[in-house]
Amino acid sequence: MLSVMARKTANDDPLAPVTLAVGQEDLLLDRAVREVVAAAKAADADTDVRDLTPDQLQPGTLAELTSPSLFAERKVVVVRNAQDLSADTVKDVKAYLGSPAEEITLVLLHAGGAKGKGLLDAARKAGAREVACPKMTKPADRLAFVRGEFRSSGRSATPEACQTLCDAIGSDLRELASAVSQLVADVEGTIDEAVVRRYYTGRAEASSFTVADRAVEGRTAEALEALRWSLATGVAPVMITSALAQGVRAIGKLSSARGGRPADLARELGMPPWKIDRVRQQMRGWTPDGVAVALRAVAEADAGVKGGGDDPEYALEKAVVTIARAARSRGRG
Repeated sequence: MLSVMARKTANDDPLAPVTLAVGQEDLLLDRAVREVVAAAKAADADTDVRDLTPDQLQPGTLAELTSPSLFAERKVVVVRNAQDLSADTVKDVKAYLGSPAEEITLVLLHAGGAKGKGLLDAARKAGAREVACPKMTKPADRLAFVRGEFRSSGRSATPEACQTLCDAIGSDLRELASAVSQLVADVEGTIDEAVVRRYYTGRAEASSFTVADRAVEGRTAEALEALRWSLATGVAPVMITSALAQGVRAIGKLSSARGGRPADLARELGMPPWKIDRVRQQMRGWTPDGVAVALRAVAEADAGVKGGGDDPEYALEKAVVTIARAARSRGRG
């Protein structure tokens, strides 16, 4: 089933004469193809599927593939990287769009940029069913993707679980989808943050939360090592600044809260009880001034990774070092 991130046009029939999958997110492009093929094979188990690259679709090839068959067999013709088709082949495809053959579904995969825009416009004008498969560069998009994966599986996952999974896995959509599938298969009931952390503890060592944990614990070298590993494995810088902010704010919240049982504090501060215990351990070296310094460092880093600075990695390293020093401010006082 397609993710909610793969938006479709009103013509939502996968057996429409032409499907146009637009974007550069490989997982969503592959799913768009699989959906059409699955629908075709459900209609006719003997459906012939031809999956072609631009160099395989020469002038005249499309006409051969879509010519009437003696046995009137159903066929799916997939054209990948349609933006790279030669000018002569584009003419063939445009001509076909004007009079598509029965029992044949044409799937055009197009990157969506300026290259090959004429074919893109022609397919849209011809009324092709369109599936948007944009590259997910924003953390919010990946988070929405994970939520959609759980919903598509008919399962419930807490917002914290979805965020933790994104932080632990990184930016690879295939790995995120695979992780959701594993959790859905192995875990009964609602999937929460604790379950995700238990399953992906190895990945979490390279996650934004690990960077934040090591920083607020004053472990500078380990925090920097986790930061570099996170960036190398595709964790978005903005996710790391978010985790740093959460870590420092948790210290500030708990240090200003009245004493009490973890369950009572959890309700008061909006944190799970297990997190109360962990933050209590992390806050031992902190002072109110240290929290203020750390929050300023996070704000500067956030501006740096969102375009305010030339080097996001340096902005993050500077913030991590500042936070780790602030975590030891009581000891220095």
